[in-house]
Amino acid sequence: MITVSTSKAGGAGEDESGALLREWVERIGLELAGSEVIPDDQDRISERLRHWADQESCTLIVTTGGTGFTPSDRTPEATRAVIERDAPGIGEAMRAASREHTRHWMLSRAVAGIRGATLIVNLPGNPKAIAETADALAEALPHGLRLLAGQHDPHH
Repeated sequence: MITVSTSKAGGAGEDESGALLREWVERIGLELAGSEVIPDDQDRISERLRHWADQESCTLIVTTGGTGFTPSDRTPEATRAVIERDAPGIGEAMRAASREHTRHWMLSRAVAGIRGATLIVNLPGNPKAIAETADALAEALPHGLRLLAGQHDPHH
């Protein structure tokens, strides 16, 4: 799990988004391999995504932060630079889930994709937005991860 926030990486405040994602990962039955807080830097984000996918062989990497419209929000670009296949339905599901909570739902640039056998998912940086969107993915992600691992579950 990667929190993308220049201010949090610099020691300003608690990483509430990361804490929420940790709880969510455990709630959907996955084991957290590690977490880190890094600044909004596209090359650094891409490097850490490659590390967790290639060296640590994580099945799922979730990021929080850097998916908005500010000039420093570069998480989607960093993710696109490392994925081999898109998983557009995941971003669409998060945007759809947030629609009932905010009129700005369409401003999320979150993406998801596959690198090897790793699924990478960008979640919002706002703790409230994480609570509103992450559960929309909870049922489908474990099934998708099994498919990536070569386990062919019956389709539901």
